[in-house]
Amino acid sequence: MSRNSFRSAVVAWAAGGPGAPAAAAAAHELAVAAGLRTIVLVEGHSDRAAVEALALRHGRDLDEEGVFVVPMGGATNIGRFLDLLGPEGLDVEPAGLCDAAEERFFRRALERAGLGSHPDRDALQRRRFQVCDADLEDELLRALGAEAVERVLAAQGDLRPFRTFQKQPAQRERTVHKQLRRFMGTHSGRKIHYARMLVEELDEERVPGPLRRLLDQV
Repeated sequence: MSRNSFRSAVVAWAAGGPGAPAAAAAAHELAVAAGLRTIVLVEGHSDRAAVEALALRHGRDLDEEGVFVVPMGGATNIGRFLDLLGPEGLDVEPAGLCDAAEERFFRRALERAGLGSHPDRDALQRRRFQVCDADLEDELLRALGAEAVERVLAAQGDLRPFRTFQKQPAQRERTVHKQLRRFMGTHSGRKIHYARMLVEELDEERVPGPLRRLLDQV
């Protein structure tokens, strides 16, 4: 089964509209064919790339395990996606990653979906929803450190563009860490690309806790 086909069907189903019934039917059919057991809900495609890259480093094929990582297009969509995973939908236990600032959306959505109250972060993480501080990109940059990230940029041919970016008036007073975060988001696809690259560069003991715990739980 193509993970992209399943992901596209779930996203279309969650979006609603005239195409939702057909998308729901396709998602059910693909889920059965794949032996789906877990959907990992993440906010965006760069988060998905990081989760899948770490799984590969550990020799895991998430597709073969029936674990599919689905970007929701933003934390506020969590409620819609949880509805799809309940008894009236695909009937699978969810897991996921969220940013610290969006934690409240996840807590409320889990309770509204009938999955219980999660009054603190520990409870949320026991439910297999790990919280990144401030987000996964920030976790990865802190884990590697600015010098190591710049070496990754150099290997990818992006160090010279980054140096030019640092000279922009809006960037001059920022820390290198903040400059790197902003630079990652300046071109389409760059965040996704570097999410994979940074995970591949990390020593095992420096893998961010939320990412490591999520893979352990699924």
